[in-house]
Amino acid sequence: MRSRRCVPLLAGLLLAFVLSIWSAGQSVAQTPGQTPVPNPGFPSQGPPPDQETQDRIQKEMAKKANQERQAQLKRDTEHLFKLATELKQYVDKTNENTLSVEVVKKAEEIEKLAHSVKEKMKGQ
Repeated sequence: MRSRRCVPLLAGLLLAFVLSIWSAGQSVAQTPGQTPVPNPGFPSQGPPPDQETQDRIQKEMAKKANQERQAQLKRDTEHLFKLATELKQYVDKTNENTLSVEVVKKAEEIEKLAHSVKEKMKGQ
């Protein structure tokens, strides 16, 4: 209970700290007649990358994400096939009067994995 009371206090302190840093930066930048001196602790940022570079980077990231998703789909479908094979073996061992708990658990596991594969195929 005590930690819940500390969260707003810490959030307030953090906000005050950030605002003080921001206002100090604003006052330095607005002081007339002075040239701002770069802070040696922070590397200066170069010019922002052009749109072409950003597009290329974004396409590369999307391509890598698609490759990873495809690899995950392959692993999941292989596992799905293995589970389905195991389910068939369990079912073959049962008769019409016996329903094994293992069969039900295996079917639920297959259902979850199949849903996951379906969502990944949609790209979600």
